[in-house]
Amino acid sequence: MKLQVQDVSVTLAGKQILRDVSLEVSPGEFVGLIGPNGSGKSTLLRTIYRSARPATGVVRLGGDDVWSLSARAAARRTAAVLQNSPTPPGLTVGEVVALGRTPHHGLFDRESKEDHQIIRESLERTGMLPFVDRLYGSLSGGERQRVLLARALAQQPALLVLDEPTNHLDIRARFELLDLVRVVGVTTLAVLHDLDLAARSCHRLVVLDGGRVVAAGPVLDVLSPEILASVFGVTAVAERHPDGIVRITYGPEPLAQDAA
Repeated sequence: MKLQVQDVSVTLAGKQILRDVSLEVSPGEFVGLIGPNGSGKSTLLRTIYRSARPATGVVRLGGDDVWSLSARAAARRTAAVLQNSPTPPGLTVGEVVALGRTPHHGLFDRESKEDHQIIRESLERTGMLPFVDRLYGSLSGGERQRVLLARALAQQPALLVLDEPTNHLDIRARFELLDLVRVVGVTTLAVLHDLDLAARSCHRLVVLDGGRVVAAGPVLDVLSPEILASVFGVTAVAERHPDGIVRITYGPEPLAQDAA
């Protein structure tokens, strides 16, 4: 399904966090949402997975306003993997992933053969099937994030939203997780704080600064020297190497005005 964010503004505690934000994510596309701390990235995701209602504007998924859907219908369409996703203690990996089937069940429904198959497939896709009987709390950070991704896939969502999913992971686990997101092929919007990971992994990028979209488009267009300098305050050049991977080369930091 296509995601459309149209002229969304959000005010929290009397402060305007987002101002007339618009963006689109096409079916099967992996779009990275980048920007400085406090630019409104996580707040924008919250409007999409129905945690923060926009003051103005609309979020559409498959043409429907997500805030017009029931909570269950919205959960069937959108799955979120957050930095600190709460998980009940004492659950096995299989039990955590099974929670992804909750939006598809009535209050007293039991898991069906189809549910078991979907759970198994989600574990296989994320490489976590051998861990199915392990306690979730015993896993490494990278393994836990894979389990949470498996849980999200078990929802069979049309849209996957990720809020800094690689935070606190080592570099190898970061690459592996985002490579996995690309492979599964679900329409994805991800907040990423690591520009190198965003450049390497995403089809397109959207830059937020001060609650507004200041750039959007192909990776190399967005990560221009001008935007890297004006938004992120770094001297850098992004280039696509012969292996197809975009890499950023950083130069000397700009001198502070009072040091010139």
